[in-house]
Amino acid sequence: MDGQAGKMSETSARLLRLLALLQTPREWPGSELAERLGVSGRTVRKDVERLRELGYPVDATRGSSGGYRLGSGAAMPPLLLDDEEAVAVAVALRTVAQGALAGVEETALRALAKLEQVLPSRLRRRVGALHAYTVPVPSDRPMPSVDPELLTALASACRDSERLRLDYRRHDGSATRREVEPHRLVNWGRRWYLLAYDTARSDWRTFRVDRVELRGPAGPRFTPREPPEGDAAAFVSRGVSAAAWRHRARVVVHAPAEAVAERISPAVGVVEPVDSAGCVLHTGADSVETLAVHLGLLGVDFEVADLPELVAHLRELAARYGRATG
Repeated sequence: MDGQAGKMSETSARLLRLLALLQTPREWPGSELAERLGVSGRTVRKDVERLRELGYPVDATRGSSGGYRLGSGAAMPPLLLDDEEAVAVAVALRTVAQGALAGVEETALRALAKLEQVLPSRLRRRVGALHAYTVPVPSDRPMPSVDPELLTALASACRDSERLRLDYRRHDGSATRREVEPHRLVNWGRRWYLLAYDTARSDWRTFRVDRVELRGPAGPRFTPREPPEGDAAAFVSRGVSAAAWRHRARVVVHAPAEAVAERISPAVGVVEPVDSAGCVLHTGADSVETLAVHLGLLGVDFEVADLPELVAHLRELAARYGRATG
């Protein structure tokens, strides 16, 4: 009996090693698997059949370039994770459970409980330490809840280039009906945005996903357009920031546009080249004090072309700094 138990244990361990190899995103020739596992090709074929009986969809291709790889099945089989992968998944689930993606906190907690139950104690201690000694900054405003099913529906429409009809609730609470060509979902912090081409307005628009309600099934397919300015994330971040600016300024900067663009985030402003030695920065902020900080961090000479309030504040700062230096 001891010999039989040992043989079963050896077979089980080999199956786990085989499964770990097959979970890497590549195709494995049978001869290479046999060499890695220290067994014959016949044993590899038998082990592959055992994995299939356990519900793992192992695909096989014939020929000199053929081999084995793990495919997609109808059900979710157990996964093998190494130490670093297990910690990464646990940390990600904990982050989501704390509200990083509103609407799936309970699901993330259930998955995290299952994972932590089987984690070795050394890994459980690492994950626990990270959770216990990490403190999130509390928000003074509630984060909007986003339906995960809506996110997947929007992502599918972007992938399949299908028009969408949606009701959109504006910031003031009013509703409007839109027909759009979805391009990309953009995640910024804990908010989600849909970048889409509004067919009625013949222009690109950004929609907050928590204010979107889909109307009916997806419409006809469309030919995807080039994204605005070539960068969906930069376009959305600029648009969202500009919508919240209370103060806007046009600033002439005495430095090349490339150098200025490297120093600022797209959410802070848009750089417009003038010549090889200068550019114009279109920027804004919620206060002139914040604007002055952004401009001071440029580290180059500049002139404020408008916004008298900012000019007055910069003069006050110059006088204060002058007094500070004697």
